[in-house]
Amino acid sequence: MDSSPAAPAPSLGSPATRLEGREKVTGKARYAAEYALPDRAYAWPVPATVARGRVTAVDTAGALALPGVLAVLTPYDAPRLGPSDDPTLRVLQDPEVPHRGWYVALAVAETPEAARAAAATVHVRYDAEPHDSVLHTGHPDAYTPEQVNGGYPAHREKGDAAAAFAAAPVRVDCAYAVPPLHNHPMEPHAATAHWDADSDSDAGTGTGTGTLTVYDSSQGSGFVRSTLAALFELPADRVTVVSEHVGGAFGCKGTPRPHVVLAVMAARHTGRPVTIALPRRHLAAVVGHRAPTLHRVRLGARTDGTLTALAHEVTTHTSRVREFVEQAAVPARVMYAAPALLTTHRVVPLDVPTPSWMRAPGECPGMYALESAMDELACALGIDPVELRVRNEPDAEPDSGHPFSSRHLVECLREGAARFDWAASRTPRQDGPLLTGTGVAAATYPVYVAPSSARAHAFPDGTYLVQTNATDLGTGARTVLAQIAADALRVALDRVTVEIGHSALPQGSVAGGSAGTASWGWAVHDACTSLVALLARRSGPIPEAGVSVPADTTASAKQKSPYARHAFGAHFAEVQADTVTGEVRVRRLLGVFAAGRILNPLTARSQFVGGMVMGLGMALTEHSTMDPAFGDFTENDLASYHVPAHADVPDIEVHWLDEHDKHLNPMGGKGIGEIGIVGTAAAIGNAFHHATGRRIRELPLTPDRVLAALG
Repeated sequence: MDSSPAAPAPSLGSPATRLEGREKVTGKARYAAEYALPDRAYAWPVPATVARGRVTAVDTAGALALPGVLAVLTPYDAPRLGPSDDPTLRVLQDPEVPHRGWYVALAVAETPEAARAAAATVHVRYDAEPHDSVLHTGHPDAYTPEQVNGGYPAHREKGDAAAAFAAAPVRVDCAYAVPPLHNHPMEPHAATAHWDADSDSDAGTGTGTGTLTVYDSSQGSGFVRSTLAALFELPADRVTVVSEHVGGAFGCKGTPRPHVVLAVMAARHTGRPVTIALPRRHLAAVVGHRAPTLHRVRLGARTDGTLTALAHEVTTHTSRVREFVEQAAVPARVMYAAPALLTTHRVVPLDVPTPSWMRAPGECPGMYALESAMDELACALGIDPVELRVRNEPDAEPDSGHPFSSRHLVECLREGAARFDWAASRTPRQDGPLLTGTGVAAATYPVYVAPSSARAHAFPDGTYLVQTNATDLGTGARTVLAQIAADALRVALDRVTVEIGHSALPQGSVAGGSAGTASWGWAVHDACTSLVALLARRSGPIPEAGVSVPADTTASAKQKSPYARHAFGAHFAEVQADTVTGEVRVRRLLGVFAAGRILNPLTARSQFVGGMVMGLGMALTEHSTMDPAFGDFTENDLASYHVPAHADVPDIEVHWLDEHDKHLNPMGGKGIGEIGIVGTAAAIGNAFHHATGRRIRELPLTPDRVLAALG
């Protein structure tokens, strides 16, 4: 009779609750600004008030005379920085002002209040220059870059899209506009920096080696560490960066931002630990934003709905500091079978803050335009919008010709239509001034994976420790990594401890591109399976210090796959438009996704819902305006930039298919953090058209635009 203990139930696929949840709700979890180091000081930055020009003088006398003020750093006396690939980090290095909001001084004081008062007292004089901050498709400075974000070619063409479009029996040629959008995580960017005075005899002079410890709100402490080491000319092993708990990011913490450089500068200058927490009003100008995108989509089709031509042209802006081009036309290379396919990007350098990543950069605005155009084509043809998408399902990835590792978009559309009762909902309804309609849109997001490493330890008491420098942004990464480890180790989840968020741990990739779990989890899986194999070969007890095994996925992750690997989904929305007030309300929202194996249904549902809520905000309330006179974003706080509140959000339904894809990673999972936002805005916009018979091609669907459309 077999007396060996039964194997524990698999952890992956179970709805395990967040391992750090109790720490967060009890306040034990510490965020970047909450490390109360002895003798800590505080910093507050001074933003430029001109859109372009040069600082000619900084009067700090009044600020330095205030009680508790320790220093005011300016471009004339701030510590000098070493080289950087990112010019947005070279703050206080010269008097040039490339855009409004660029930091031109930094006040340091004993308290946050004193630092803020000092910053308000600093008087800066400028030599202002003419500026240009207005994006339009005919801008004379527009150009086609070599690449767009993600390393994709900016221009791709297969066949003659213009000729095929001109010859098509049915055509739609539409322009769409997505405004600037802002990430606005719950925790603003913050950092606490500390130079070890015992090893840095030159503290306060701006020179010396020293040992630097930084607590930063970041999506990747390893990247912050290497950046700070270069900027402050330190060996990397003298820099430690901790990002143990991060209160949201949505992309804007994916690279180091000026706040962390300023914190280190101030700590170096004063010889004291310094904390800086950026005011929310500063975020629009200094931590990136989703650039505005102007779209032209042309679809040519036969009368049966089969596409013969697809052209998606995008114009966007970048700053004069650093080029960043949103890859909004790239999703059109993935979605539909069209023998003639044109996708291209143009970018205009302006006197504006540098754009950057925001949840699903490229896919989010690009799919809004493409899926709106598909709905317009369905209307022109008199074909059901779900059926139109099914009829244009490709056999392989249209742009590359590579076979899909898995693609279940049609199944998502069919499943969603059944769950939403789509056929019965296709008659618009009117109840007095209220018009109700439904809409659908598809979604896609690529599968990314980055090299990572991990270490697994076994101890004699039967417990295990897994270490990797992952970052948990509130997504549940700790929990899912522990589940991956538990299954690979063949033990119960409560026997595994996970350490993440520290640059001294084995290297982990940045938490971005919905690639975190796939990247870190692969390394964790390999380390744990290797540890199991090692223990099986051992004889005798585990020593008191334990047994450890490392793993590095660099070779595996860098292998080029012969498959096109993407997640897919379908969004269904029901909206109600008030013809008196112009208010649009979402009444129902459903998402069905095919995203590989779902590793934790509880945290996965939270990610899908969160993305859909952001998509709802994009459709109805979120927008930013670039003021042409001042070169500034006018909606720069949560009073004017309205993110969805509870009253805005209906009960959201999320479902997923049980997708098995053997061409991904050992866990079989695809990224889920971003696909939830991708099709939501288009589904809502299409539902508004169905309800009202009016098409608004510029987001968001605010009451003024609705009333103008209803006329």
